[in-house]
Amino acid sequence: MAQFLSEENFERFRTLIYDASGIHFSESNRSILESRLRDILRKNNFEASDYFALLKKSSEELKLLLDSVTTNLTRFFRNTSHFQTFEYFVVPDLLKRKQETGGTSMRIWSAGCSTGEEPYSFAMVLKELLPSSHKPEIIASDISLKSLVAGKEAFYPEARMNGVPDKYLGRYFERKPGGYLVKDEIRNMVRFDYHNLKFDSGFRNLDVVICRNVIIYFDEAAQQAVIDKFWDAMSPHSYLFIGHSESLFGMKTRFEFVKTEWASVYRKNIDG
Repeated sequence: MAQFLSEENFERFRTLIYDASGIHFSESNRSILESRLRDILRKNNFEASDYFALLKKSSEELKLLLDSVTTNLTRFFRNTSHFQTFEYFVVPDLLKRKQETGGTSMRIWSAGCSTGEEPYSFAMVLKELLPSSHKPEIIASDISLKSLVAGKEAFYPEARMNGVPDKYLGRYFERKPGGYLVKDEIRNMVRFDYHNLKFDSGFRNLDVVICRNVIIYFDEAAQQAVIDKFWDAMSPHSYLFIGHSESLFGMKTRFEFVKTEWASVYRKNIDG
């Protein structure tokens, strides 16, 4: 099959995207980039060179392109073993330490939150586990503006509800025509915000960072940079969740690999 982009244009677009976001398009996933660009160019009646010039001038247009080339696969309670590790290992450990120090907050960052199912899932677990005196805060970020809008709306068609335990479905969702709306007590625990992982988030003292199936789209240098930024954002004793197919093996990192009964997680531990 003939390629949509010339070699020169493919190199220009993928370099622009990489420099802006860390997302790496190789020859093996070139077809994804070409498909997204083909749709944009035809819809707007652009030539590739004209569109590239526009992207160089307009940060808003570049945001829209990054939105279009990201993959937003998610669902409620995706990877049950991660939620079991969170519920039975991570939260009890963090609670014990906070009780020892008098802390009452728990800060979590869902990085690459897509349309919100992930942060809302973790919010429901926290709602069940944390004492009323504790004040959980979940920051949910993504590079996709469309996904963030959907997450804030918190309405999900019935087909998207697979995986939600019955106890959560009845307690934290309101049945609406065509689907379910997350109730305010869970919605208010989550703050959605645009963020590009290429840059420092400015977050600090996070207890948990969840970034699953995101860094798989980055090359080694960009992965290392993201993981370093997570380390800086996390509290002295905190946990990092990445995707089952992702690993920090081979990276220069001080994160500890922790294998639990349910799944593996990484821990930052610099206070003993």
